[in-house]
Amino acid sequence: MSDLKKMYNTLSQDPFPADMTVRLGEQELTFKKRTWEIEGETKGLRYGENPDQPAALYELVSGGLEFDGVKFRGEGQGLVSALTEEHMLQAGKHPGKTNLTDVDNALNILQYLYAKPAAVILKHNNPCGASWSEEGVGTALSNAFQADRIAAFGGAIVVNRPLTMEAVEVIDSAYFEVVAAPAFEEGTLEILKKRKNLRILQIPGIMDLEKLIGQPFLDIKSLMDGGMVVQFSFRNRILSADDFIPAVADKDGSSYTARTPTTKEADDLLFAWAVEAGVTSNSVIFARDGVTTAIGTGEQDRVGCVELAVTKARTKYADLLAFDQFKMSIFELKLKALKDEEAAANLAAIEKKAAEDKGGLTGSVLVSDGFFPFRDGVDLCMAQGITAIAQPGGSIRDNEIIQAVNEASPQVAMVFTGQRSFKH
Repeated sequence: MSDLKKMYNTLSQDPFPADMTVRLGEQELTFKKRTWEIEGETKGLRYGENPDQPAALYELVSGGLEFDGVKFRGEGQGLVSALTEEHMLQAGKHPGKTNLTDVDNALNILQYLYAKPAAVILKHNNPCGASWSEEGVGTALSNAFQADRIAAFGGAIVVNRPLTMEAVEVIDSAYFEVVAAPAFEEGTLEILKKRKNLRILQIPGIMDLEKLIGQPFLDIKSLMDGGMVVQFSFRNRILSADDFIPAVADKDGSSYTARTPTTKEADDLLFAWAVEAGVTSNSVIFARDGVTTAIGTGEQDRVGCVELAVTKARTKYADLLAFDQFKMSIFELKLKALKDEEAAANLAAIEKKAAEDKGGLTGSVLVSDGFFPFRDGVDLCMAQGITAIAQPGGSIRDNEIIQAVNEASPQVAMVFTGQRSFKH
């Protein structure tokens, strides 16, 4: 084994104690380190964000917090931190920090998608694709995978209903590192366990995620100087389409009002805003028919988010065309096109089709985690054929944004969420 490969297989020893206590004023929280008996050894987290970072997972086992009359999530409500050997149906290469925080962020999203069978695929703590569908988790997972099969490679899959054979077919068609579900239908585990390195997690509490809505947890951000920032975790105020606020703005004695979304548009906006709770800011999400069609994450400027999402949408759309027609990724086709004239012609045709079809974004709705400071981002979204927007509102240029959507033909709908959804 080369020295570079050893980097990923040489695990740092966990030096952290078995217990941890956090006291805020007179209120105290007690945590216990989570370990598992795997292959005759006691093991905790495989490692932290990188192999040379020792890490530990702690579960809250006693105590609780209440501030300003708000009770925080407490003992007995554990999900990822409460996983036992019984729930780790297959340890694979036993989980590291990233595996479990991906699952955790999926649960953060799925708590708002409890009304329908839903699936989220994550990489690097961001969703690659997400979907909900009345047709079941198999359809939802297939849609989530097709939303961005490039990014989904090596990702974590989490569903909010028992895993079905239809869903297993999707999992068996590509490489994934983690699968988590509240339960597994008969026969599914036998197929999944053929992949020896796959981590398979059963988290029964997924079926009761809606009970956590509105109850914050203590969100701790550590500073490089050893300090900490503590905050109430994000609490989504948009729990039904009725919670959206009409987009109205007054400026210089004039009032501006945007079109109200249709029932279908409102349902897609509700879905996309739920997914937004788990996306790194700045971000925008395009969605259609309960499926994310593009996700732009982590950009410093709002229009940059849109540009990123549009570019990614066209790439993954071209990739789907390449795979459907030639059973190769768009990148494999590009490589072949360097030396093969026929492949080059096929590539040109696919890229032209992806541009003409606007990366499959036409008919999507769009949510933004922050308001649009200028109309440039909105104009770029509308150029892709979107039909409705949800955004926090509150910009001094809200009137200009409303004017922009009203000038569109056909007119684009818009509502305000009345809250920002930044996540850093």
